[in-house]
This record gives sequence, structure tokens and C-alpha cells, in this order.
Amino acid sequence: MDLDLRKLRYFRVLAEHQHFGRAAQQLLIAQPVLSRQIRSLERELGCDLLCRTTRSVSLTPAGEQLFADSAGVLAAADTATRRAHEVARGVTRLVVGFAAGLRVSGAVRAFGKQHPDVEIALLHLNWYNQAEAIHDGRVDVGYLREPFDRDGLSIMPIGTDPMVVCLPAGHRLARRRRIHAGELTDEVRLDPSERRFATMEEKLELIAAGEGIAILPRSVARYYARPEIVHRSVVDIEPLATMLAVAADRRQRHLRDFLEIAAGSLTGSTGHG
Repeated sequence: MDLDLRKLRYFRVLAEHQHFGRAAQQLLIAQPVLSRQIRSLERELGCDLLCRTTRSVSLTPAGEQLFADSAGVLAAADTATRRAHEVARGVTRLVVGFAAGLRVSGAVRAFGKQHPDVEIALLHLNWYNQAEAIHDGRVDVGYLREPFDRDGLSIMPIGTDPMVVCLPAGHRLARRRRIHAGELTDEVRLDPSERRFATMEEKLELIAAGEGIAILPRSVARYYARPEIVHRSVVDIEPLATMLAVAADRRQRHLRDFLEIAAGSLTGSTGHG
């Protein structure tokens, strides 16, 4: 069975909205058309993807699995299409991905001076899809922060990122310069493993409102700095390693050149943010 990418894109939008009307509006198609396309996809797969009610839809376990897997499938298809067009146009392109707070501008500028014929694009990576973006081809080289899945990647250590605690400015510990993890035992932690956050801004808004604290890499705290929040060093939590990463099977000359330039400017530094 061949998977219809158009139907898969429709399914992803519907899964995100969990509402046929809103999904159809975003897709610029009629709601009955969307409903028929999703029914057709379910028939092709031989399983139900949705639990339908009169007001909304939710995903079945099969739907949850397809939603999780579909991002990589669609990204890989988009990448294959983009690369084919680039070859047809005679264009060489480099996409550099970066986790929040990890600065790439110096290496990008240096590379651009040496390779003015290469188109450079930047892509911000979320913590939960750093490695996936390299594997599915959205990114050629990534500035990543541990933890991430190293399978299939060539990695180059470039530094470390100390951990800090983000506190409301009026917090009892806000005047301290250094804090031990044990002093935070009784605090409410806004941990993504306990609660899903749509954005980092949402988490920081809750911290500013006094709803909890968060332990983050220092570069992330600086990247999202705001006056209502302070960050303080946590002395007994190990820093996170930062890496340059590429797919292990990528051997293009311009990619190797970028790695050499980036490593020359970053290796041995600490906390690139």
C-alpha cells in the first residue's frame, strides 16, 4: 500500500485542531471533503484513526502513533522535493539547525565569506526533535544540546552548558548567586515530563506569575531573558554537553567545510549562549 501524502497532511492538521471545521478552514477545503479524505485514509490503513463525537474528535491509539510518525515522513518528502529542485537549479544549500540559546552566527558568517555560492538557511530546533530534524533531512548540520538520540549521527563536542534555576524576581532565593539542588526540593517545578507546555514563553509566564520554577540550560535562560525572572547557578547539577551533529552518511564537501569552520570557532568554549 502506498501512503497518500496529501491525506497524511490533512490528518496532521485535523489531529492538531481536533476539530473538522477548524482544520478544514486552515486547509482551505470544505469540511465534507476533509471528512471524506480522512475516511479514505482510514480505509486504506485498515484501522480507525479518530474517535468522533458531535463536537470534536480525538485520536485513537493508532491515530496517536500515525501522528507521531507522520512528521518525519512528511519532512522527508519535503526534503526530497526541495533537494531535487535545488539540483535542477544548480543550487547548493546548507540548512543549519540550532537549539535555543546556541549561537551559530559566527560560523555562518565565516562560512558565507568562504562559500558565497552556497545558500544558507537557519532552522530553530525544539528540544524534542533535535536529532529527528537531521535524520529526516530538514537540517544538514545541527547545534544540539544533550540529551538527544545519537544513533546514525556523527557528533563533535563543542562545549558545555551550565544549568540554572529560573525564579520569579521576588523569590526567597532570588538574591543568592549560587544555589544547591537540595534547596529546591519543596519548590513546584514546571517540568515538561510532568506538564506539557506549548512554548517556552508559556513556561516563563508561569514562572513570572509565581506558579513554579524551572531548571534550564543557562543559554536558554539568557535567550529568553525577561526582567520578572532571575536565573541562578545550580552548583551540583552537571552541565549539558553541546555538540555539532550531522547524519553519518553525509559526505558533501561544503558540509565538511562548515564543520571545520564551526569547530575552529567553538571548540574549547563553554556555554555558547
